[in-house]
Amino acid sequence: MSSLFDSAKFVMSVADIEGLPDSELPEIAFAGRSNAGKSTSINCICRQSRLAFSSKTPGRTQLLNFFELSVKGEKPRERIPKGYLVDLPGYGFAKAAPETRKTWENLVGGYVVGREQLKGIVIVMDARRPFMPADEFLLDFLLPREDLAIHFLLNKSDQLKTTEKRASMEMARKRAAELGGNITYQLFSGLKKEGIQELQDVLTGWLGLPKGS
Repeated sequence: MSSLFDSAKFVMSVADIEGLPDSELPEIAFAGRSNAGKSTSINCICRQSRLAFSSKTPGRTQLLNFFELSVKGEKPRERIPKGYLVDLPGYGFAKAAPETRKTWENLVGGYVVGREQLKGIVIVMDARRPFMPADEFLLDFLLPREDLAIHFLLNKSDQLKTTEKRASMEMARKRAAELGGNITYQLFSGLKKEGIQELQDVLTGWLGLPKGS
């Protein structure tokens, strides 16, 4: 496992665009429908069971949560920050009040479209039901950002048979081809801890660091 992700620590929550950190460090965001396993995915790659928290009520948590990633410095106990993982509010609009949805659009939409430090976004989806309307809703926000890398994380793949895994991956391949740009995809299982190294390698590349940092 990479010590870069082992180093993850919570640093701040942001409730509005004006509160974003004044930093030039690259940022990688995680987004996903409620119950897709977004928080679990972050916890898995960082090997911390309660780093990211999930709300059982869709749309309740309207905060951007920042986790700092760092590497060892030359001095004893010195850590050099290299970037942030950003946990975006889950989108569960079927049960969210209109004002909650509007808040999500302003906060997340504004962050995704206008944040230059954002280098890539991991879209966590249930591999059994990928590319639901809410997922496509998020993708619409990303269209103006042609520079943004996107990674489709097909979670809960342990609940699929081999043929179903192939079908899910083929769906991701086709959607990536339709959208164009820098889009990658993979199967993942937060429950079985499968696909962690592959995801870490993708994110390390986005941060401009060598594998195994």
